[in-house]
Amino acid sequence: MNKIRVVLTTCSDADSAAGLASQLVERGLAACVNIVPGVRSIYRWQGKIEDDAECLLVIKTTVDRAADLQAAVAELHAYDVPELVVLPVESGAQAYLDWVLAQTAARK
Repeated sequence: MNKIRVVLTTCSDADSAAGLASQLVERGLAACVNIVPGVRSIYRWQGKIEDDAECLLVIKTTVDRAADLQAAVAELHAYDVPELVVLPVESGAQAYLDWVLAQTAARK
């Protein structure tokens, strides 16, 4: 089984997305975070339909770091209930997968 995971979350703007992404990479919880601007999210929140512009974060990590990453998102994210979806990676370029593993290895 591949140990790589892709985690999705959203932020309200590019600055908060960059701040969160930087913290996750700095802490070694993510090898890379892609920030995709211009996402439009329509959802129900507190009984009302919302329609908001957001940035999508595509976070690359490992199964071993996923729980710590989830805790960091809960700690750092501005939203009361941030989106957090963890997806398994079935396959990929081995050199890239090895790089993700190396970047997220627990630092001593």
